[in-house]
Amino acid sequence: MSNSQILDLFVLQYLFILLCFPRLGFCAETDTITRNLVLKDPDTISSRGNVFKLGFFSPDNTTKNRYVGVFYSVSESTVIWVANRDKPIPGSSGSITISQDGNIVLTNGESEIIWSSNVTTSSVNASAHLLSTGNLVLRDDSSNKVVLSSWKTPMDPEVGNFTNGLQALNIPQTFTWNGNRPYWRSGPWNGLILIGIQEMYSVYNDGFTVEKVLPGTYYFTAPEGKFLMRLTLNSTGSLVQWLWNDKTENWDITWLAPSQECDVYGMCGPFGSCNALSSPICSCLRGFEPKNSQEWGRGNWSGGCVRRKPSLCHRNNTTSSGGKEDGFLRLPYMKVPDFVEQGPSRTVEECRSLCSLNCSCIAYAHDTNLGCMFWSQELIDIQQYSNVGVDLYIRLASSELDGHRDKKLIIILPVVVGVVAILICTFIYWWLMARRKGAKGKVDANLNEAGQTYPSDSAGILLKHDMDKVNLEKFPLFTFVTLANATDQFHDDNMLGKGGFGPVYKGKLADGKEIAVKRLSAASGQGMEEFMNEVDVISKLQHRNLVKLLGCCVDKDEKILVYEYMTNKSLDVFLFDTSHPLQKILDWKKRFSIIEGIGRGLLYLHRDSILKIIHRDLKPSNVLLDNDYNPKISDFGMARIFGGNQDQANTGRVVGTYGYMAPEYAIEGRFSEKSDVYSFGVLMLEIVSGKKNTNFYNHEWSLSLLGCAWKLWNEDNGSDFIDQTIYKAEFQGEMMRCIHIALLCVQEFPNNRPTISTVLAMLSREIVKLPLPEQPIFAEKWNCSHVTSSLTGVSLNDVTLTMFGGR
Repeated sequence: MSNSQILDLFVLQYLFILLCFPRLGFCAETDTITRNLVLKDPDTISSRGNVFKLGFFSPDNTTKNRYVGVFYSVSESTVIWVANRDKPIPGSSGSITISQDGNIVLTNGESEIIWSSNVTTSSVNASAHLLSTGNLVLRDDSSNKVVLSSWKTPMDPEVGNFTNGLQALNIPQTFTWNGNRPYWRSGPWNGLILIGIQEMYSVYNDGFTVEKVLPGTYYFTAPEGKFLMRLTLNSTGSLVQWLWNDKTENWDITWLAPSQECDVYGMCGPFGSCNALSSPICSCLRGFEPKNSQEWGRGNWSGGCVRRKPSLCHRNNTTSSGGKEDGFLRLPYMKVPDFVEQGPSRTVEECRSLCSLNCSCIAYAHDTNLGCMFWSQELIDIQQYSNVGVDLYIRLASSELDGHRDKKLIIILPVVVGVVAILICTFIYWWLMARRKGAKGKVDANLNEAGQTYPSDSAGILLKHDMDKVNLEKFPLFTFVTLANATDQFHDDNMLGKGGFGPVYKGKLADGKEIAVKRLSAASGQGMEEFMNEVDVISKLQHRNLVKLLGCCVDKDEKILVYEYMTNKSLDVFLFDTSHPLQKILDWKKRFSIIEGIGRGLLYLHRDSILKIIHRDLKPSNVLLDNDYNPKISDFGMARIFGGNQDQANTGRVVGTYGYMAPEYAIEGRFSEKSDVYSFGVLMLEIVSGKKNTNFYNHEWSLSLLGCAWKLWNEDNGSDFIDQTIYKAEFQGEMMRCIHIALLCVQEFPNNRPTISTVLAMLSREIVKLPLPEQPIFAEKWNCSHVTSSLTGVSLNDVTLTMFGGR
């Protein structure tokens, strides 16, 4: 390969095959274009084994413009590389061959050169080879760098904003760039894995190797195998790994990056660490503080952090001057920072010694395969993992470390500290009890002054539980007084909505920050279990399409959750409330964006977060809209966390909302991620039609909303199902496709429903061909009679019936 010109910008796909499938790859035979062979539209050439083809194509739903590209034989609509992406050929007059100067050239019917490999070469025997890896190689001196670039949109192959490639300044690592700015980074390649990708720690490379073409240019080769996979860089900057599914004849998403906010390059700025399970996700490294406290407090972490105290090296530019020597803080399970420098292959102790003797060294790490890694610049793009990663050691002033203690102190100090701690805890307990009594008296006085009363009936706030079971030590807590004052003593004028859980109020804190206050009601059936479940689940999640939980309040009988305030309330207001002045504001583009956003939120819950979450109560009233109408999934009181390999569970207590429950859940109590997919399908039909499933009934056909969608789609009359206030002929194809996808989601058997990752691929047209759906089981009017006979020993009162879903 040292004398090959790499033209296909897709070599990097093989680096990521090892994430989940260690034996993927293809055979090595190629087919060739020579000066004597002219490839004319619509002719193609195939690689050995017929895995890839090179030829002419038009993007989906277009026939006017023709491009030359490499695509899969099993799925010719899956294009992995495009030659003339910025200059299409109108009509089918194109041809491709080897020119007199040894370049690959694409010409139109007028013999005008549309595209050329544009390589300086004097070879008169140059030839182009389509490798079984999908790479198009011109046999001559190699000088190009391997780069993968995104399309402008899923329908337009013009060069987009994002590129991905290997950067090999010292140790090879892959980058995705947004223009000239880094957007995602894989971490260094240690010969087996990229140590900044968590999924790689669980597999072996099993035959994958990295080879150098030229200084600074690397590529990866894969072992032979029988599976087809590909890696794409989509128009939004996500690097997506796909695996071909022979059964469904579609591509399944198996990995993508970035998959969460912490994966975005430099999310927390210099000397900041990102942890997806923390709230907020960014924190300064120990010994550092925010560079701009006000910006940091507002959630703008890009400025990063600075040292609180300079190290001895910074003070004296030597480690031998007066004062205590600097030390190193160990940070386990880390994604190491960018700008790494490789040292000799030594032990961890030798790495420490080398770094401590060099004042420009501010951090070090050790990997068995790489040896020592050192950093002398700002530490940026650091991420905290749960149980994989590398130990990172950061130079700190001795005063920032625990330091070494005299052995006598090691024995005496714990005893003294223990006694003092007991005394302090006893005092604090006594003080808190006294303060709580005083606070309760003040709250009662405030409520009486405001003229507010709360009756002691089933609708009152009278939930009584054993508060000793609540563990909220690490979660932001609000006092009841603070929240009562923020909502004007929970005045009705501040009520945003009232669902089965209880009322939600708009509030404003003393600093002007607007919040949404969810006050659980005794009549909701949601008690301490659901309250603590929501706190436990959502506090661990961070995603732009999930509502952010700011804190909570537990005071006597009160259980209150505090969320970020959503300006536009919930989705059901815009879809179903005809009296709302902005009810018609959601045109089709906004609705489609909302569908995709909800899907991305579910994908994060099901696959991309460290925890696997099943929501179990997805519906329009639980989708909130921010100021830009971006959707955020809320209300995790019914959600359940799945274990590592767990894919379904059973419950004797069915919770959720009629009309959105999957059949296997409503009837048998079985739930899985496919249960959420079913709810998502119902939600899609509601968004397209503008009609609420639980209130809809067609008297002429005796059908529910699902049945009506099935009938009209099956009769190729789906346009009658679409909300006529948003209908436009130019979007009809996309609307009909959404109905089709929704019907796939609401099929009776979970195995027949697509995963949410497949749904997103269908929506973005990465998967073009859709299978035919089966008729929904709840095609008739959905009511309690569907499940009454099957729920043995289960009270239907346990099912949440949301009367008013507003937020």
